[in-house]
Amino acid sequence: MAVLATAVALGALVPTTAHAAPISVFPAPFTAADTAQAREAASTPAALLTLSRFFARDGAIARSATRPHLVGPSVTVYLLDPGFVTGRPDAPAADPQFVASKAVSANGQVASVWTARTAQGWKVVNIATGGDETDYVSKARGLGTVFREPQIDAWYVVRDGRVLPLDPDARRAVGKGGVTLAAYQRLVHTRYGDKLPGSAYDRAGEGGGYGGTAEPPHASSAPTTTAGAAVTAGLAGTAVAALLGARLRARFGVRRVRRSRHIS
Repeated sequence: MAVLATAVALGALVPTTAHAAPISVFPAPFTAADTAQAREAASTPAALLTLSRFFARDGAIARSATRPHLVGPSVTVYLLDPGFVTGRPDAPAADPQFVASKAVSANGQVASVWTARTAQGWKVVNIATGGDETDYVSKARGLGTVFREPQIDAWYVVRDGRVLPLDPDARRAVGKGGVTLAAYQRLVHTRYGDKLPGSAYDRAGEGGGYGGTAEPPHASSAPTTTAGAAVTAGLAGTAVAALLGARLRARFGVRRVRRSRHIS
């Protein structure tokens, strides 16, 4: 999945022991007013024109015939929190990063439009193939907090103190029945605790995918790229990169990505 990446300082990053974050602490999703503004930004003529280009990129349909439009509700997207990975006691497992809206074309293509809050208001910052963001939130049916572990493109829902899988990547990570939140914290700490920005891994140029090689995609996935390459190509030096990229860079490591277009 496409992920934006820029450097971020996280303070002390070398905990000796992993700790479980409180089960009940999750930041609130974006408000209804924020979500409405994000959706409005995703449906402006400029955004729809970009969607037309995105849907017509392979030549399967003419740009003028794509007729993109948004469908279904726009949703808050939560990503794995770096403080949770390091073992900070008050850290939630995940926190809200952007609003996603599903878009479809006249020939049935689907894309996810990512919208982030900037100093200039809500802006479209990325478009990715497929509708994972809205689909998995819908799949959870409001019974828990849905979040993504970007490093392995896994989707989970936290329900009754357990981290439950929503997709095959998540099932491979935590099993069909899921794990306790404390066990999941130990898992991600083991995987990523030494790879955060500021670590030896990061200083060697591997953090965020710089110099690394992304995992092979599933047979049905779009081509992969590293997070570092993605931001360099699309958002480096922009205000949006400084805002959203600084948040997502904390999720470190290489990612499997969907075909995407970053909006600067």
